[in-house]
Amino acid sequence: MSGFRCLKWVSAVALAGLALGWCGRASAERPLVDKLVLDDTIQPVSASMLERAVQQANTDGAAALLVQMDTPGGLLESTRAMAGAMLRSRVPVIVYVGPAGARAGSAGFFLLEAADVAAMAPGTNAGAAHPVLEFGKLDATMNEKVVNDAEAFLRSYVTKRGRNAEAAQAAVQSSHSYTAEEALNEHLIDLVAPSEEQLLAEADGRVITRMDGTKQTLHLANARVVTLRPSLREELLGWLVDPNIALLLLVSGALLIYLEFNTPGTIVPGTLGTVMVLLAIFGLNLLPIRYTAVLLLIAGLALLVLEAKFGGHGALAIGGIVCLTFGTLTLVAAPVPEMGVSPWVAIGLSLGFGVITVFLVRLAVRARRRKARLGADAMVGSTAEAMEDLNPEGHVLVDGEIWLAMASEPVAVGAKLRVVSHEEYLLRVEPEEKVRKAEPVA
Repeated sequence: MSGFRCLKWVSAVALAGLALGWCGRASAERPLVDKLVLDDTIQPVSASMLERAVQQANTDGAAALLVQMDTPGGLLESTRAMAGAMLRSRVPVIVYVGPAGARAGSAGFFLLEAADVAAMAPGTNAGAAHPVLEFGKLDATMNEKVVNDAEAFLRSYVTKRGRNAEAAQAAVQSSHSYTAEEALNEHLIDLVAPSEEQLLAEADGRVITRMDGTKQTLHLANARVVTLRPSLREELLGWLVDPNIALLLLVSGALLIYLEFNTPGTIVPGTLGTVMVLLAIFGLNLLPIRYTAVLLLIAGLALLVLEAKFGGHGALAIGGIVCLTFGTLTLVAAPVPEMGVSPWVAIGLSLGFGVITVFLVRLAVRARRRKARLGADAMVGSTAEAMEDLNPEGHVLVDGEIWLAMASEPVAVGAKLRVVSHEEYLLRVEPEEKVRKAEPVA
């Protein structure tokens, strides 16, 4: 019986080994598809993510790179870099505009057409790819050059993909936009699929033409999809590239640095403020900045300082806040509204920064104008209030402190006084009205 039991155990182990080996071979035979999700504006961080995804797919033996996209558009230079990475990829790239409600606007349309397989989900749209100039308006000739350059860039690979070049150019020339069904009928895309699984199933066995003219058959049946996550660096940069966050960091950091200068030795505000300002500058450096807006910001700050130092009955402060508001609103030359500064952020930052700056600078100016005095010396020139009848001595309240004072004439309790001098710790006071009359008129 013992021999029979041993035989049973050996048989079970062998069968388990065969089963594991079969599962391992089946898993190894499943094609790998790397997946990248782009659901933000097209900017340098997006370009970095896509280039890394293409490199990853080309090194880990993936059968394809799937890019799920939902974007309003973005920067043309970043779009060129991303399209170039897709066109150079050894691994086929599938761009899928999804899920329902997604769009491939402006720059996203260029990326959709650059894919080996272009697909959209029902209820999505793509197009409106007319170039938006980042730095103001150009004359008709220069504008025509920019549009022609964008059209030539699009034609350079649309024709290679066997798609409708005329319909693609219409998206650039007249900002035409297409639904998923219209794009399929116009031969701008290859598939309309409601889900990622159906997309891969329909793409399986499809013969595609690569940029070098070679034919390749896609093998995507029962594919194993691995989603590529953003790196820590890309997450941080994606956060900083939001101009609203960058401006909040810049303003908060500047106020902390100012606080450090006025209270030296605290260290923490200065250190934290410096880090915040540097991060803000780094983030804004990734975006197209209008230098005229920078001049408006500098002018606004100068007006606020002048208001605090010399006083302008509020006129200089209002002018400074207006300059700050227009400067922040126009700071980023955004080709799409999603890349611009929110009006509420611009107004809130300008008002808050303006009020705080005037208040802090005014305090600093007053502190510098006052002589460094201690004790009774510091009381000279201050206003006081009689806490009791002074005839001629009594107690007065000065800046929240109780002092013994002497007046040159009887003073009733509650009278407003001015400290004119002192003898050690005895203050000499005079009625406020008497002192005002004695002051020279400018």
